[in-house]
Amino acid sequence: MNPVASAILVAVALGFGLWAGILVGRARSRGPVPRPDTRRVPSLAELLQRTFRSTGSGLAVLSGSGEVVLHNRRAAELGVVRAGRPDPRAWAACTRVLDGSVQSDVVDLVPLEVRGGRQPAAVVATVQGLGDGFTLIEAADMSESVRLEATRRDFVANVSHELKTPVGAVGLLAEAVLDSKDDPETVERFAAKILRESTRLGALVTELIALSRLTGADPLPDLEHVEVDDVVTEALGRARLSAENAGIEITVDEPSGLEVDGDRTLLVTALSNLVENAIAYSPPDAPVSVSRRREGGWVEIAVTDRGIGIAPEHQVRVFERFFRVDPARSRATGGTGLGLAIVKHVLANHGGEVRLWSRPGTGSTFTMRLPATARADAQAETTHRDPAVSGRAGG
Repeated sequence: MNPVASAILVAVALGFGLWAGILVGRARSRGPVPRPDTRRVPSLAELLQRTFRSTGSGLAVLSGSGEVVLHNRRAAELGVVRAGRPDPRAWAACTRVLDGSVQSDVVDLVPLEVRGGRQPAAVVATVQGLGDGFTLIEAADMSESVRLEATRRDFVANVSHELKTPVGAVGLLAEAVLDSKDDPETVERFAAKILRESTRLGALVTELIALSRLTGADPLPDLEHVEVDDVVTEALGRARLSAENAGIEITVDEPSGLEVDGDRTLLVTALSNLVENAIAYSPPDAPVSVSRRREGGWVEIAVTDRGIGIAPEHQVRVFERFFRVDPARSRATGGTGLGLAIVKHVLANHGGEVRLWSRPGTGSTFTMRLPATARADAQAETTHRDPAVSGRAGG
């Protein structure tokens, strides 16, 4: 073997040895070499098809002749594709894009049929050109956004009306006072009305602020142990003057020792709103009762009145903002129409709920339901397991 060949072999051997050493070092530092993955790798076309079918939007690809080339299940749910054919309104938008009239088009696809109230009530579709005569329809369910916008408009209209009434009344009464400045009795009478309207206006603004803070808020993060008996006592203290003025007696059961996790101020506000509501819709000398109990994993505080009751068709709406069963009676008592809405949101933020039972001519019962504390659950479990403890508790 000539020297040149020998030198080449030595260089190759040295290079191979160096490469092998590097591999061994990497293997030792990284651990055992993983086995090759023998699973079949999906192609790019398969991955795109999976993405197409699993997306939350309704997608459909149409050819230049209006044939549905590809669509996902959501497109059929939203009414973009029906029985294998595109919605006529969506296809009309596609033709405008194909003709070059617009780069992209947006069309409202209001469902032609509503089945069981579950079909989307508002669908917005966007059409994009893909070239070579193909178009892509992307549709989304906008029902919730439309509902929220309608709710916002109604809320603004109601707030404007409710604020305008006392503000206008205060202005007119102030003019009457100026015109009657030489008549002390008339001035006193109008001044009393101004005070009443301004008080109602202040209550309305306060409840609007409270409701805006509660609406859409997350569950309360920092909760404290709250004695239910303390909440009942404070709420009844707030409503005592209203009850005395209306000639209504409020009866309450014995202290229960129950506890919940929550915000004491908010819970007192919710319960006092229920008591004030019961007083406002009860005739004179009709009793209002407040009771509390443990029901499974829930603590319930019930407020019962013997008032006018609520018709079944109104029971689903009593927790709406500004809804009044008897508007004239509510305004006469200074009600704002926001009390029950505040109760609903307070309970929701505590992970609970408010329930209603009512019968016209008999009365109503509003029940606040709150999750019992973990400590109360442990005490209930101990009582259940130890008959002696159960006997003492029952006695």
